[in-house]
Formats: sequence, structure tokens, C-alpha cells
Amino acid sequence: MLMPTSPAPVQPSATVLLVDDEAPIRTSLGSYLERSGYRVMSAGDGVEALDLLADYDIDIVVSDVLMPRMDGRELVRRVRAGGTWTPIILLTQVDASYERVSALDDGADDYLSKPFDPAELASRIRAVLRRTRGVGQPLTAAARLVSGELTLDRAGRRVTLAGRELTLTPKAVTLLDFLMCHPGELHTREALLSALWGIDFASSTRAVDHRIREIRRALGDNATDPTFIQTVPQGGYRFRGEVHA
Repeated sequence: MLMPTSPAPVQPSATVLLVDDEAPIRTSLGSYLERSGYRVMSAGDGVEALDLLADYDIDIVVSDVLMPRMDGRELVRRVRAGGTWTPIILLTQVDASYERVSALDDGADDYLSKPFDPAELASRIRAVLRRTRGVGQPLTAAARLVSGELTLDRAGRRVTLAGRELTLTPKAVTLLDFLMCHPGELHTREALLSALWGIDFASSTRAVDHRIREIRRALGDNATDPTFIQTVPQGGYRFRGEVHA
């Protein structure tokens, strides 16, 4: 984990439950988040985290994945199975893209790969809280996503437009799923490569652009006047349509 010299600007107070089996990480990262304006509670594994979630009002959970007794993904499954939609960010050392997508499918709201800059984690916390505050079931936990005439069956990995099923490659469906789960948010090509392809270094690959073009062709979406996916010059891509479960 990379430690910056100073924290991000102080944010509106929220309670973060930090779950990690390594005490030094809980101490250092917890101190950083407190200096960033958050109240921080900590737990050594998923079992302790469930007890704290039952007893306290927690705004967001930040959890390691690999832990004894109960790991982060099992924690997510237990929380969601109980009908609780407290947002959860997973911290993982697993670089495989399928592991990351699986974590999101389990109901996590976001993930961050180790090592990471705590400033990026603070930014992710802010983004997730903005997206989830005041809502019930988050889009990341929904079985189906709908935007106008576009419907994505997340379990069946089926995409329909105006009732007509579209043919998309598995990676294009995964990319569309990710964008629809985060409507209005700008995602750089690098961030999408990291999240969905497991590529965490500077690369000249055009994998993201190819899949965006595939999605647009299937949707009949005009790149210059898009209904669904907007290109932000020098920025990346965002899903501009309103999405609901």
C-alpha cells in the first residue's frame, strides 16, 4: 500500500468500517481516513465485521478479500443475503479480471487492487457514497438493469433493446454491465482495463475502444450524439442514460 504525504481534503462525516486481518494496515489506513474526515471502526475479519454491522450504523465497508475465518467475498454474500445494502468496497491482491467481476457480481459496490494509494481509496469512498446514499438496493446488486428500452439481464448475461435480443461478446456484456452499474461516472480507459481486463500498467491496447464500438453498433448508438455511452475527449467513457433496477 502506497502512503501519500497528506490526506485528501476533509469530507463530510461518514462512518467507515475497515476490515483487514493485518493490524498495521488497519492502523495506518484507518488514521489516513480519519484525517480525511471519516469516523473509522475496524474489524480483523468478516465475522467481527458482521457483529459490528449488527450493532452500529455503518455508512460504508472497506474490506480486504483474503482473511481467516471469513473472507471479504463471503462477507459481501452474508451482508447481501441478509437484505442489507450497506455499500462495500473490496481490497484485493488478485489481479485476474474474472475475480474482480465475480466480486461485483456477489454484490460489492467497487474494488481496489493492492498496492494502492489511500487517496484513491478515499476518492472511491466518496464516489460510492454519492451513488448509494438515499437509495435501497444498489445497481451493483440488481438482477436486471434498465435504461429506456435497453435491458441487461445480469444473471443470464442477456441484453435486449426494445424487446430484441442483441448479440454481444462476453467482454462487451461485462463492459456494458460495469458502465450501467455506474451511470454518470467517467471511467478512463486505464481504469476500465484494470477493472475488466486485469491490466494495471500503461498499455497501447485498444481493447476498450473495440468493445465500445461493438456495443454501439449493437445498440445503434451514435457516437456524436449518444443515447447511452458518451465519449469524453482525453477522459474516457460514461454511461449517460438513467439506469434503474
